[in-house]
Amino acid sequence: MKTISGGVTAPKGFRAAGVYCGVKASHAGVPGTQGKPDLAMIVSDCECTAAATYTLNRVKAAPLYVTMGHLEDGVCRGIVANSGNANACAPLSHENAEKMCELAAAATGLKPQDFAVASTGVIGQTLNIAAIEKGMPMVAGELSYEGSDAAAHAIMTTDTVKKEIAVTVTIGGKPVTVGAIAKGSGMIHPNMGTMLCFITTDCAITSEMLSDALHDIVPRTFNRVTVDGDTSTNDMCVVLANGMAENTQIEWKDDDYTLFYKALYQVCETMARSIAGDGEGASRLITCTVTGARSEETAERLAKAVVGSSLVKAAMFGADANWGRVLCAMGYSKAPFRPEYVDVSFSSDQGEILVCQHGTGVDFDEDLAKKILSQDEVVIAVNLHEGDDQATCWGCDLTYEYVKINGDYRS
Repeated sequence: MKTISGGVTAPKGFRAAGVYCGVKASHAGVPGTQGKPDLAMIVSDCECTAAATYTLNRVKAAPLYVTMGHLEDGVCRGIVANSGNANACAPLSHENAEKMCELAAAATGLKPQDFAVASTGVIGQTLNIAAIEKGMPMVAGELSYEGSDAAAHAIMTTDTVKKEIAVTVTIGGKPVTVGAIAKGSGMIHPNMGTMLCFITTDCAITSEMLSDALHDIVPRTFNRVTVDGDTSTNDMCVVLANGMAENTQIEWKDDDYTLFYKALYQVCETMARSIAGDGEGASRLITCTVTGARSEETAERLAKAVVGSSLVKAAMFGADANWGRVLCAMGYSKAPFRPEYVDVSFSSDQGEILVCQHGTGVDFDEDLAKKILSQDEVVIAVNLHEGDDQATCWGCDLTYEYVKINGDYRS
């Protein structure tokens, strides 16, 4: 497997674009004038099999319901998305989500049901559909086989960096590519976070196999990310497969399926890590791996409690080796484990240091610990010594900047 450039337009037959049209009130103006890109489109040259996962928040934005309906038959042709407004819990939200698909169809010569639709931004405000109506012909006109970068930027909200990846793998003697763009920075506590991920592939695979792979991978990647404990109304992960790699269609969970699964997993894990590392105001990525567990579920619950703990996150911001906060978070996770068996260590590219053994503190070099915890990525390793299962979850530190960003998010 090889990582390549190109994002969602790396697989054969996919075009993408991103433009500014003035969705956000503070960006209102004439489409094409200077402003942050806020309208994205991805289109395949031919019909795709499709699958998607959605937020588990009971309050779901209208675009999710529209997409669910459009993907019910397991086929799709493209995705249209806006940033700057979540189109959730707002007047005319369902009508405007449907309208976005109608506008995308009119601009591309396709049908409204050929499109998945997504939105991200402020909840409760009426979507500026007039801006989207003016911008849709422009974004369709700029569709390009090199347009992934523009689309990736157009779906960003408080993200500080674009999130994009593509990998290629040989399946049945044919090069198959999987590409993705994603956004997510705050309101991230998946099942799924304000998280959108759009995945494209030229693999020939049935919608059933595509759905099985996605629904198995998302819980092990995106749903193991937490930034701030808030599960968004708009989270969505959509994958489109157009079959243009011309591999023998994957219809069973055979060796070809395993190769595709691994490629999709790598793409999703990379995007999940990118979202965690770009948490609002974050200065470092926190990875927690729990090993020696009695079950994967136990390991996941413990790891997510650690990376989700405000006290652990604050300690990581201060590069403070306060390992007691790790055990504390594990203790209220409601996962079964024996504290007297637990070992905890911190590591980064500056080394590794054991700070707790058998549930008790050990002497360690505070200066070395500070150096280890001051790096861009810190790993908290927890060994339960109770079994053979493990899980990894991702989060970020809690900084002053997070409060600043979310204190005036609507302004």
